[in-house]
Amino acid sequence: MKVLVPVKRVIDYNVKVRVKADGSGVDLANVKMSMNPFDEIAVEEAIRLKEKGLASEIVAVSIGVKQAQETLRTALAMGADRAILIVAADDVHTDIEPLAVAKLLKGVIDEEQPQIVLCGKQAIDNDMNATGQMLGALTGWAQATFASDVSIDGDHATVTREVDGGLQTIKVKLPAIISVDLRLNEPRYASLPNIMKAKKKPLDEKTPADYGVDVTPRLEIVKTTEPAARSAGVKVASVDELLTKLKDEAGVI
Repeated sequence: MKVLVPVKRVIDYNVKVRVKADGSGVDLANVKMSMNPFDEIAVEEAIRLKEKGLASEIVAVSIGVKQAQETLRTALAMGADRAILIVAADDVHTDIEPLAVAKLLKGVIDEEQPQIVLCGKQAIDNDMNATGQMLGALTGWAQATFASDVSIDGDHATVTREVDGGLQTIKVKLPAIISVDLRLNEPRYASLPNIMKAKKKPLDEKTPADYGVDVTPRLEIVKTTEPAARSAGVKVASVDELLTKLKDEAGVI
């Protein structure tokens, strides 16, 4: 069973994001970049499937700038077998939109014929949470989103999903798209020997033209701003005063 794992290069989750002075976007100058945390969990789950003897090959794929090679090398160092980089942008500030990503991944699926696509439920830079669902629609495959537990039995996958009301367990027929949540697992650190081995693992470079996909943006970012600063709290002397403030000032009751 072949597993395809899309991974995205994003600002490291430990970095405090800075907005450009002109409000045109986020400042990426001299900023540490790393693999999207949800994608890292997907890579780990694919490796665990291989360790259980359920997966025969793990293929990591990234779509974006050439620098995404570093992200793919991380996936290879963790345990992926080979990687595909689709160079779809020259500027690191250009974000490929979910529909274009889904179309490119559909092209990769047609070539690679995996039985499972394991992906992060969303990227922490744009929080779209759309690529997995769009890919499911394009392929016509079953999809299981927000997975916190995955088990494979023959040609079916049983997935526990995190929903507002608690946990929902579903069974889907393979091939399937599974998007993973934070509580699925804890990714391993790549060992130094594996990091060295990753440099010799195959990494193919492609372009959107190879798949006949137009990645021209459909959305225009009008403005990017910092979140509003949280105002200071106030102390109240009584329950009546609290209720008055909630009603008249906060407008919540």
